[in-house]
Amino acid sequence: MAKAKGHVAFNEDICKGCGLCVEVCPVKIIALDRSRINVKGYYPASVSEMDKCIGCANCATICPDLVITVHRDMV
Repeated sequence: MAKAKGHVAFNEDICKGCGLCVEVCPVKIIALDRSRINVKGYYPASVSEMDKCIGCANCATICPDLVITVHRDMV
């Protein structure tokens, strides 16, 4: 059976760095980027290893600000 694959896109300018997406990611590839600050003054969420994304959409579902778009790849 093939593994699910996906990729996520963040609208970093509206991310308020709440960290909910970080907590619900089952493969633990999302983190707050402490090296940058977005236009709202927050540390935005970002993905460290996109190739490990399974496209589950947990992050997009829990995001209160609709920052995340998930694309499920056909494999």
